[in-house]
Amino acid sequence: MNLILLGIVLLGIYVQQSVSQKVQCHSAFSLSTGKCGSLLGVVEKDSCCMNPNYGYTKADGKCRYCGPAAWTEWSSWGECSVSCTEGVTQRQRSCYGTGSCSDSGKLGTVQTKPCEKNKCCPVEGGWSEWGKWQPCSVTCEKGIKKRQRTCSNPIPQCGGSCRGEQEEIASCDTEVICPTHGGWSSWGSWGPCQSTCIDEGHNTQKELRKRTCTNPTPSTVPRGRDCEGSDTDTRPCSGLPFCPIDGNWGPWSGFAPCSVTCGVGQQIQRRSCDSPEPRHGGRQCRGEEQKHGVCSTGVPCPIHGMWSEWSEWGRCRQPSTRVITCRNREGKRRRERDCVFREHGGNFCDGDIVEHGSCYDIEGCKMQGVLSEWSEWSYCKPDCGPDSAQTREKKCLPDISEYRSQDHSIFSGEPIVNCKDLKTETERRPCKNVPECKDEDD
Repeated sequence: MNLILLGIVLLGIYVQQSVSQKVQCHSAFSLSTGKCGSLLGVVEKDSCCMNPNYGYTKADGKCRYCGPAAWTEWSSWGECSVSCTEGVTQRQRSCYGTGSCSDSGKLGTVQTKPCEKNKCCPVEGGWSEWGKWQPCSVTCEKGIKKRQRTCSNPIPQCGGSCRGEQEEIASCDTEVICPTHGGWSSWGSWGPCQSTCIDEGHNTQKELRKRTCTNPTPSTVPRGRDCEGSDTDTRPCSGLPFCPIDGNWGPWSGFAPCSVTCGVGQQIQRRSCDSPEPRHGGRQCRGEEQKHGVCSTGVPCPIHGMWSEWSEWGRCRQPSTRVITCRNREGKRRRERDCVFREHGGNFCDGDIVEHGSCYDIEGCKMQGVLSEWSEWSYCKPDCGPDSAQTREKKCLPDISEYRSQDHSIFSGEPIVNCKDLKTETERRPCKNVPECKDEDD
C-alpha cells in the first residue's frame, strides 16, 4: 500500500470516529435505578453530554450516563430466600458512567448474607367436630342456619392454620307464610319539554313522571302494607341548558427561552383555547396546548471534581535524626489522592489532597507472633448456587503488646514474624437456601 492510499484510509477512519452519533437525549438520569427521564429530543451524543448530569439512549434502548463512572449506593437488603428457617438475603450496586468504577476492595456488584424470618416453619392444625346448628334466621318462610367448628384438633403450630371453612351455612324453612308489603317501582321517564336548549330566558312549563306500588304488590292474606308517599312527581322545565358553544384555538406564541444555560434543553411554545373559549358544555379544543423543541446552548456544562482513591501510605519517618525503626517511637507518614474529572469550571473536590498519620516503623524487625481473634464471618461466596459459604479465620500477627498503640493499621513496613507453632485457622460454614445461578444468556 503506497503512502497516498494509506493516508486516505487513515483519514476515513478519523472522520468516521469524529462524527458524533445521534442519540435520544434525556435531562434526567437516576443513579439509583439507571433509568433516563425527561426526554429532550434527538441530538448528537457529544452535544447531549455537554451536561454530565444528562443521560442518553442509543438504538438498543439502553440508558447510559454522561458523567464519569460512579458506583450507586448499595440497595436495601432483599427479602429472605425462604419464609422460615435459615436462608440468604442479597443487595446490589451498579456502575454507571464513562469508564469503569474502581473496586480496590473487590466488593463486586452483589453481596449475600444469611437471614432468618422465622425459626420454625408453620405446622397445620386439625378441625374439631361440628357444633350444633343455630336457630333459623327468620320466623316466617325460608332463611338460613349456621354451625361452627374450631381449629383445635390439634392446635396449629408456628403460625399454621386449618384448611377449609370455620362456619357452615344451610337453608331452613319455618313453613310459616310472611306478609308481603308494598314497594314502589322505579320512577318512569320525565315527560317531554318543548325545547332542548335555550339562548336566553327560561321555560315555566312542567314535566311529569309516575310510579306504581307493584315492586312488590302488597299481599291480601295475610294483609301487607301499602306504599307510603305519592305516585306522581313534577318539576319545572326552567332548568333547560343554554345551547353549547365549541371552543377554538388561538394562535401559537413564540418559543420561550431555552430551559438551560449549558448543554441541551427545551423550548416551549403555547396556545390558548380562547377563539372562542368553550361555553355551556361546548367541546374543548382538540390537540395539544403546548409543544416542545430541542435547543442547544453550545456551552459545555461544568463537571465537578471527584476524589480518586487514596494512594498507599508512604514510608514511616521521623523528621528528626532519631531512629524509630523497631523502636517504640512514633513517626509520621503520608498518602495522597487526586481530584479527577474536573472540567469546564466545575467545583473542586472538598477536603484535603494529602493526609498525614501517626505510625510505627517495623520494617524488617524481628517480632514474636501471636494468634489473632476470629475475624467476622465473610459474606456468602459465591453469591449463587449450592457451594455458597461463609468463612472466618485466625492468623499469625506480630506481637505489638509493648507498643503504646494496639491498632495494627498504623504499623508500617513488613516485619520478620516468628510464627512457629502458630498455624492459621480457617472455618467454613455453608449458606442455606441460596438462589440458583442463572445462565449468562438469561
